[in-house]
Amino acid sequence: MSVTVLTLIILIGSYLAGLLGSLTGLGGGVVIIPLLTILLGVDIQYAIGASLISVIATSSGSAAAYVKEGITNIRLGMFLEIATTAGAMVGALIAVYIPTNFIAVLFGLILILSAVMSLRKKAQHIHQQKSELAEKLKLNGTFPTPAGEVSYTVRNVGGGFFMMLFAGVISGLLGIGSGALKVLAMDGIMRIPFKVSTTTSNFMIGVTAAASAVVYLQRGYIDPGISMPVAIGVLLGALSGSKILVHTSSSGWLRWVFAVVVTFLASQMIYKGITGTI
Repeated sequence: MSVTVLTLIILIGSYLAGLLGSLTGLGGGVVIIPLLTILLGVDIQYAIGASLISVIATSSGSAAAYVKEGITNIRLGMFLEIATTAGAMVGALIAVYIPTNFIAVLFGLILILSAVMSLRKKAQHIHQQKSELAEKLKLNGTFPTPAGEVSYTVRNVGGGFFMMLFAGVISGLLGIGSGALKVLAMDGIMRIPFKVSTTTSNFMIGVTAAASAVVYLQRGYIDPGISMPVAIGVLLGALSGSKILVHTSSSGWLRWVFAVVVTFLASQMIYKGITGTI
């Protein structure tokens, strides 16, 4: 296969991954790594490096729009980034010492979690119970709705922080934004509104990926020939997805498509990891 053909395949595949990830809100990184490793036979470490670059690109583009709309809780995001960045550095440092088949199995399990997260009912938590630590750190906030500004409080700050540390380690190990784990921490543990948790997670994943990418770059696992078409394709796919989503009345069927695709990819990753063929 020539370099031109390989680049075109990666570009088209990355565009579809970015499109699917944008429509479901969980990013294209979870599709990129199986695409590169299973279909194209790229070493998983190089696939992770390319995925991290694509996460940085897509997060930087979409996060700015959410911040402008006033939905993202920037103060909360920056506080939790202390945990995710530290975790990402640890994950990226230990990744080289962990067998690739173990990474493949772990990646498959995280993919299944992402599929489940995409299908679960999105409950909108509006809590007014005060947390002393959240008040001291000024983490409580507001977000705009058609009816006006809605205020909310942040709970279980310590539990959310430690969950973010784990999410950072997973991000560094697997080269994904760990958006599902971040949303789980903010929505499930800290009990903030789902819209705020998803937009704040999007704001955070680029910083987390950047921390991991530095380590992968130093070790030579970021190949421009792979990373460039991946980043361009995922970014274009994410932009297309955001425009389609505005004109789509219901995204329920999109989430089912995402869940089926991701579950299939997860089963392939786990199988190849167990059999040692990755």
